[in-house]
Amino acid sequence: MTSPAAAATPLLSMADAVDSIKRSLSDLTTTATDNKGIGFFENPRRFSGYATRLQNVLNTVLRTCSSPDTLPASVQTALKGISGDLAKANETMSVYRNRSKIFVLINCLSLSASLQERTLAIGGWLSLIDSSLHHHPYPELRKKIADLSRDMKQAQFTVNENEERVYCTLQKEGQGRPTTKAVQSGIIMDLARALGIESDNHNELTEQIKQLKSDLSQSSSVSERRILTSLQRILDTWSVVPDVAALNWDSELEEDCHILPFKNFLCPLTKQVMKEPVVLESAQAYERKAIEYWFERCLEDGRDPNCPVTGQVLKSLELKPNIGLAGAIEEWVNRNVEVQVSTVVETLRKENPEVDGLDKALDIVFKISEEHPSNRYRVRNAGVVLLIVKLLKSSSKSIGTILRSKALMALLSMAKDEESKKIMLEEGVTKSVIHSLIGNSEKEKEYAVKLLLEFCNDEAHCKSVASEKGALVLLSSMTGNLELPALSNLADEVFKKMERIEEIVQPLAAAGRFEPLINRLCQGSDNVKIEMAFLVGKLTLTNSCKEQIARQCAKVLVELLSKSAGRAASLKALYNLSGLDDNATILVDSALLPALTDILFKSHDASPELKGLAAATIANVASNPGCWELASADKLGHSMQSESIVSSLLGLLSGVSPQCQVSTLRILCGIASSPQAAESVATHIKSGDGIKYIIQFLEHPEVEHRAYAFRLTRILSERIGQDLAYALKPFDKLVLFKDKLLDNQSADCERSDAACILANIQLSEEEVKTLLEATFIKWIVITLRTQKSSFNTRSSRSISNIAEGLLGLLLHFTRSVDPQTLGTVREHRLMTIFRDQLSFPSKARVKQLAAHGLKNLSEAGRSLCEQDTGSSSPRRFCASLVFICGKPPPEPTTCPIHNTPCEDNSQLCLLKSNCIKPLVDLLAEEDTNVQIAAVEALSTLIIDTSKNFKRAVDELEREGALDAVVELFTEIRPGLLQERTVWMLERVLRVEGHSHRYSLNQSLVRALVEAFKHGNANAKRHAQEALTNLKQISGLSGKASQSRARR
Repeated sequence: MTSPAAAATPLLSMADAVDSIKRSLSDLTTTATDNKGIGFFENPRRFSGYATRLQNVLNTVLRTCSSPDTLPASVQTALKGISGDLAKANETMSVYRNRSKIFVLINCLSLSASLQERTLAIGGWLSLIDSSLHHHPYPELRKKIADLSRDMKQAQFTVNENEERVYCTLQKEGQGRPTTKAVQSGIIMDLARALGIESDNHNELTEQIKQLKSDLSQSSSVSERRILTSLQRILDTWSVVPDVAALNWDSELEEDCHILPFKNFLCPLTKQVMKEPVVLESAQAYERKAIEYWFERCLEDGRDPNCPVTGQVLKSLELKPNIGLAGAIEEWVNRNVEVQVSTVVETLRKENPEVDGLDKALDIVFKISEEHPSNRYRVRNAGVVLLIVKLLKSSSKSIGTILRSKALMALLSMAKDEESKKIMLEEGVTKSVIHSLIGNSEKEKEYAVKLLLEFCNDEAHCKSVASEKGALVLLSSMTGNLELPALSNLADEVFKKMERIEEIVQPLAAAGRFEPLINRLCQGSDNVKIEMAFLVGKLTLTNSCKEQIARQCAKVLVELLSKSAGRAASLKALYNLSGLDDNATILVDSALLPALTDILFKSHDASPELKGLAAATIANVASNPGCWELASADKLGHSMQSESIVSSLLGLLSGVSPQCQVSTLRILCGIASSPQAAESVATHIKSGDGIKYIIQFLEHPEVEHRAYAFRLTRILSERIGQDLAYALKPFDKLVLFKDKLLDNQSADCERSDAACILANIQLSEEEVKTLLEATFIKWIVITLRTQKSSFNTRSSRSISNIAEGLLGLLLHFTRSVDPQTLGTVREHRLMTIFRDQLSFPSKARVKQLAAHGLKNLSEAGRSLCEQDTGSSSPRRFCASLVFICGKPPPEPTTCPIHNTPCEDNSQLCLLKSNCIKPLVDLLAEEDTNVQIAAVEALSTLIIDTSKNFKRAVDELEREGALDAVVELFTEIRPGLLQERTVWMLERVLRVEGHSHRYSLNQSLVRALVEAFKHGNANAKRHAQEALTNLKQISGLSGKASQSRARR
């Protein structure tokens, strides 16, 4: 693996690398809350998301070790590499944070390429960490690392269509090419869209170009300077040209509906009615802005300004207002407004107006309001506002999205008149406006949001908008919409106005807008903090919201626990937040556990309800192993798995409320399930006589008490099975577990736990015969077969759990197979049952138990075969097995494993029961325990090295077992699996043909040498003998060969 940052970091110490990572991630995980920087562009926001996940993963990795220097060397190398790549990524992200949006657009391709390169490199470093943590005790951590590595290596950082278009356009401008007016208009529109603003928002566009100018103040790039100059020129041109025509009356209206303007009312340049007529020294009248633009263009071209109509070169650029003409135009406009308003009223009052008529009427209202705001009172007094509101309310579904958009547009313009706005609100237009938020067109939604924004300028009206059903939820769904950035910005503006009002904080939070609540919770007075904490505890939160609040407010909530007035509210809030597993680390890092255990164990004034909340919150945290093991659980520094805490928890099982008892059992289940803490917790429970406290809940009338008691007992049975058995037997609890397992009315979790408990504890032969009588064995077999056939219709997890217990019970039965139990083995085809579980989709433990069952039956078959061959001819199978394998064939052929006749589907022969291939497939499993069980089962086939030994080895070769074992052996590290595998290989290599073939396998030879050097004592001995068989070393003084001869 290589990384651009790798070459710069080899001398970096681990402490410096970790500090660098933390600093970089702290910067990278900061998400902008406004429309700038990281929060605006998709690529940096995505990279921030990866950085947040990376922060969580690396924090967990670092918490699993006492010091970074104790991590494996490959992990340290990866962390140093990540440090360098994060530093480079932070430089790229700083451009998004600190530079103008236009500057980012100019460099968007190089920036996205840089993020792509860093993300791919970090993904590679994570792969190295994942491979280095192969034997890590936390599989969930490995999965998170592997998932993040995969996601980062597959990530594609590209620019969107708008950004790419603007990028190409700006690069052309940087080349100094001439552009037409149409191109200039297109540049402004594209640029505004990419910036998420309106194209007519001159102020915002000007501000963005000012920021770009500041960014380029030290730039020496000619291209960037040209881009800046061109944008400044285009924007200036765009702003001075009139955007909207001055009252363009519809030519299709009847002649008496309007009065045509005189010719001298029209500007020669714009061909539209003038608003501010001015006169030149040539006596020609123009619209002021139009002629000013003409003058500027003339001066820019380096020529003297002239009159466009006469061609006269002007000596003076003085523009004299034409007061007489302006008055005549105003009188003409007023008369036309009266006529048009009358026409609009007539159209809107019709019972079934035509769509075209409504469309034209709404356009007229908008144009009158926008172009002649002084005439808005005429529109209002004529009742037009009321008629439009009624149109929206009564025909919102029938008039179509285009007309709704125009009606909203007209109301938005008229809302600038306060009296008109008052009429709208009194008539209840808010509900219709909110309904348009789910309209079919972007324009309808846009005008609806803009109208709500206008209403929210007044606090009372703002409350009215917030109180409307669905308003906040719909607005919240619009924020952060990358496809419609302008609409998203408008919705954000509405929320900003609402957030100032105290009474709207709760509705905003319920709609997913938590910023005002979080700000008040973190910065408000104690009373405000308590009120906000109460809201957090009461609200139904999504997982992302829980994480957001926990990250920003966990420490504040923990501090409130020390204040009696805020304890109840804070506990409810923390309990709510602890419902998200990913929050466990955040809460633990906020010193939550000592505060809660103080309430639970030491506080005398805490009510039973508060103690119950404290216990339930601890239970939620404890159910996430890997988050709390190294943290202090009380003010004395004891950990959750310490004897002090475990003893205190056991004491709570009596004398507290029922709900607190359930939570205490959950806590014990959680801490006893941790791979790191399980051993010490089980030991403390045993030494503290805690088993007797726990088993009393096994028959509790409440379901929750029983469920967690059974689960905890099952967990303990895996650690202290013998001690648990001693505690259970005097109370006759073994029969209880059997009855629970047979009770179809009991919950699946209780039944599966009962089965696992019986499977895990030690049973005497007498107890096995008493409990596992014939009818119970039959029930177990039927249940396993039923579960296999109904796998597609039931939960795979519950099936795996109960299957684990049932297979464990069958293991009890198969550990001592004798002639009395052979009939049961044959009748219920137990070897077939075990074999089927190997290919059945289930967890590793089930496959491990099934492989052990096959091993037991195979050993029993060999043992009974040896007993039989000792008293009869080897050509016959042992008398004890005749009724298992069926009647011997007329001309029996001997089994290559047992050297006696074995019929097909024998229940004590792995070969005849077709079990070898499924066992070979298990060698490819990831779980080491499953691989060990498979090797041990296969090894039963070559225990006997008598004259049929070569046939057994040849049969294993035909089944593909030998190559699979060799491949596994060359990949594993020293340990029990290596010992079991090398034992099997040593046996196989005694056969001359196989030893010659494998002597050419250099990978095998190297692996044997490694086992001889670094394996345990048994592995070393077997590796030495195997190498001797391969003629790679000579036997030491003949001892090896002599030892084999004696065996």
